[in-house]
Amino acid sequence: MKLAARKADDLVASVVWEAGQPLWQRVPKRDAAGKPYADFMMLAPGLNRRPAAEQHQVMVLVRGVLERFGEDIVFADFNIDINVLWVSLRCQPGLMTQVVCLLRAKVPLLRLVSHSPDVMA
Repeated sequence: MKLAARKADDLVASVVWEAGQPLWQRVPKRDAAGKPYADFMMLAPGLNRRPAAEQHQVMVLVRGVLERFGEDIVFADFNIDINVLWVSLRCQPGLMTQVVCLLRAKVPLLRLVSHSPDVMA
């Protein structure tokens, strides 16, 4: 998972999510063995209009949840400008449900928008 932390002017240990190329170019699609990853997208309605400190708190909570799943989370991108969280993870029965439920428990603002179902192989 590509997450980095840096100090901001008014926030200590601000969470910064790496960006650059379009999402479709950055999202990994398969593991080294060719097994596809599962993906889901969540919306954070109005987050981009909230104070920076509140945005920071949401990012910290999301990061904390994703880090609990270790290597099972292979990619995460939180685009605050458009209020979208994208997560790619290893295909394991029930894993996506666990991640989404924990994200919603910690950040009730998040809404599941789209996902690819757990693939059993």
